[in-house]
Amino acid sequence: MLETLHISNYALIDRIDIRFHKGFNVITGETGAGKSIILGALSLILGGRADTRVVADPSCKSVIEAVFTVDGYDELKAYCQSADIEWDDDRCILRREIAPAGRSRAFVNDSPVPLAKLQAVAMRLIDIHSQHQNQLLATPEYQLTVIDTLAGNKNKLAEYTRRYNTLRDAIRRLKAMRLLVEKNREDEEFTRYQLEQLDELALSKGEQEELENEKEVLTNLSVIKSALQRATAALSGDGQNAVDMIDEAIDSCDELDGVLQASDDIPSRLESARIEIADISSTLEGINERLSADPGRLEAVDERLNAIYTLCHKHRLNNGDELIVLRDSLRKKLDDLDNSDDQVAELEKEARRAKALAKETAMEISESRKKEALSFAEHLREVATPLGMKNLRVEVEVQPADMGPTGIDAVRFMVSFNKNQTLMPVGDTASGGEISRLMLSIKTIIASRMSLPSIIFDEIDTGVSGDVANRMALMMREISKSLQVTAITHLPQVAAKGNTQYRVYKEDDEHSTHTRIRQLADSERVDAIAAMLGGASVDDAARQAAKSLLNS
Repeated sequence: MLETLHISNYALIDRIDIRFHKGFNVITGETGAGKSIILGALSLILGGRADTRVVADPSCKSVIEAVFTVDGYDELKAYCQSADIEWDDDRCILRREIAPAGRSRAFVNDSPVPLAKLQAVAMRLIDIHSQHQNQLLATPEYQLTVIDTLAGNKNKLAEYTRRYNTLRDAIRRLKAMRLLVEKNREDEEFTRYQLEQLDELALSKGEQEELENEKEVLTNLSVIKSALQRATAALSGDGQNAVDMIDEAIDSCDELDGVLQASDDIPSRLESARIEIADISSTLEGINERLSADPGRLEAVDERLNAIYTLCHKHRLNNGDELIVLRDSLRKKLDDLDNSDDQVAELEKEARRAKALAKETAMEISESRKKEALSFAEHLREVATPLGMKNLRVEVEVQPADMGPTGIDAVRFMVSFNKNQTLMPVGDTASGGEISRLMLSIKTIIASRMSLPSIIFDEIDTGVSGDVANRMALMMREISKSLQVTAITHLPQVAAKGNTQYRVYKEDDEHSTHTRIRQLADSERVDAIAAMLGGASVDDAARQAAKSLLNS
């Protein structure tokens, strides 16, 4: 349950600390006193949008912190542990900080967390039900959620979501394959023509580079042969050459036996150099002999390179190796096209299998919804009838629908409030007060199945009065036997039924106005409720009426 709430530097609140209690808490105060400010601050704990305009003092940050007692809430514990959020078996502390510059930070148990994780934890701790949320009752999505909650479909819905997403993925891949096959068939003739050109070229990897090198040699053949001849002559040609000079050096060294060290092995090293130079000379001679001034070869190389360049330009590629990659991809594209019927058939099979599995789970959910719809309609009528709706009739329609994210059903709450009135969708026939009473009745029904520690009703009693207000208060008090209930109210009948009452009020100092809140003692509650009954003037009659409400 919500144990304490701390708010500082938020709107008209400089600092307040509220300790809540088990059972039924009520918050009262004059219109404009600041009840909505407290609720707005609390909504930030649930991940609401942060607005820098609420930072009262721009020299420091706004802080909203809520402490919850969580002993025994295993589902919340399991989520925190799976999300790597630090866990305490006794308390869970949620905090939101808003810097004057606008940056917002979220914390769970004093550890910083992304806002999404704060929201995930908060939604397992508290439900804030405002007047705006009353309008949700008219939406098919909320009606479906109510039935699923009561039917206990949480795990089945999780399984259905997994199977439905698998189905959507299978359908997406099947559609993509069909579009690809269709496009490839349209391009098939052109693709085969391109492949024929590339196959006819019969390129090999690295061929373009080899041809360009060969062309460079053939173009400069006379210069290259002249250089080869000069090199060969210098190494072993007629006249003075390197080989002969080394031979002379070897002969001279033979006369230096007394001077040269045996370890230097000069004659042997010179012989090795002579052999190496002679081998180099022989290699150069071989290269020179292989190079022939064949003008036909140069023409053939030019023709081959031009064919490569033409296709590279046509396909906007850089070189022949990229043409090979293109050739292989075109061949694979045509091979895939030849096998496309088999691929489409396999994807169709996967989609049918995924649809069958999703529909299997959806049918189970649908059956549980239909069963719950019957009992819920009767239960809602029983609970809501004492709230001034004695002629209420309720029917929950569960109609077939196309398979979607929530299953194969469309749920609709049909009601009538008067005798002989045709059943109509709740959003088309219910007034604001009737919507409030129906919503409270639904909350009462699902309270025992909710794993939430705490729920807050924000003026859910708007539009009702008298005995109906009294019965709504009794209903909220009944809910508080299962979980902590806090009601923000203007009605004395509701305030009197609270186990604990808080009063919100404004207080001025020399510089500004501040919103305050404090828990009322039993004796103070008499005057507070008397003021709610009698307005500005509190007389003995109002006090007696207040005492009567408190004692009833």
